[in-house]
Amino acid sequence: MMSICGDDGLRELSSPGKSGSIFYISHDGRFFIKTSRRPEMKALLKMLPSYYEHVKDHENTLITKFFGLHRITLRGFKKVYFVVMGNMFCTDLRIHRRFDLKGSKQGRFTNPDEIDESTTLKDLDLSYEFHMDKLLRESLFRQLKLDCKFLESQQIIDYSLLLGLHFRAPEQLNAFLEPPDALHKHEILPQTDGAISREISIPPKGLLLVTHEPSSVSTAPGPHSRGNTLRAFSVGEKEVDLLLPGAARLRVQLGVNMPAQANRKLQPDETDAEVELFEVYDVVLYLGIIDILQEYNMKKKIEHAYKSLQYDPMLISSVEPKLYSERFIKFLEKVFPDPEQP
Repeated sequence: MMSICGDDGLRELSSPGKSGSIFYISHDGRFFIKTSRRPEMKALLKMLPSYYEHVKDHENTLITKFFGLHRITLRGFKKVYFVVMGNMFCTDLRIHRRFDLKGSKQGRFTNPDEIDESTTLKDLDLSYEFHMDKLLRESLFRQLKLDCKFLESQQIIDYSLLLGLHFRAPEQLNAFLEPPDALHKHEILPQTDGAISREISIPPKGLLLVTHEPSSVSTAPGPHSRGNTLRAFSVGEKEVDLLLPGAARLRVQLGVNMPAQANRKLQPDETDAEVELFEVYDVVLYLGIIDILQEYNMKKKIEHAYKSLQYDPMLISSVEPKLYSERFIKFLEKVFPDPEQP
């Protein structure tokens, strides 16, 4: 109540989607308010008992946290529906890039002239892979599969992974648009015996995983928090905090304060070198599953049939729930590749 109804008013945000919804954020950044259409409200009420059980059984769920579903009647008897949700980007770190990822390709790009730091980019705008600790990745995909199975059981499609990136180095602010001069580079060099060796030239890392110390970090639950502290392979499978030298010590939870390296292979027209070069950036990830109120109803079935006549049915967003779930996971496995796979 104090976050939303305190002395400071709400801030209105521009909508990143096509729904026409109006977004507000609480003054402390903890909660979003989103106006919604009646079909979305009916979908939420229908799934609410199952949603409650899923969130209760899986404290690490990546699915949007709902805190309220409301209807108000304005003068003239017009009814307005809205939901209160946790802000997945509730952090003191600056979010430099935002992506809305569905795993579909048709129309999933942004006009370069319209991009700034506040723009929510899409699938085809993302040319990077994110490499993270083995156990952190395993925890991520274990929960993603559980959450997608739940959404599939509720006949939900069109959901997205909302991904926020904090770049550790200031010169990396425009990394996804205009590569900075100072890049970390990996060079792939052939050996004389035909094998491949990786010569790595990286400045001291700005991110470090250390053994979790509850007394050193805030453990108070927030609207975006994901249950327990995660374990990392790199420190002996112990619970970890993220250490930002000279800045902060942060508790690592699922979708919150997750360290990674963002890698992009340079194209031939971007380098004169005869070896493969990669841009490598230290990033902190914030992520969760949003837009979970679209049922695969008759309208969506007709949309699927119509668009399938124009485009590859596997590339469009509107597909049946099981296929949507499988495609979503398969796409994210490419975005967050398995370190043990070649």
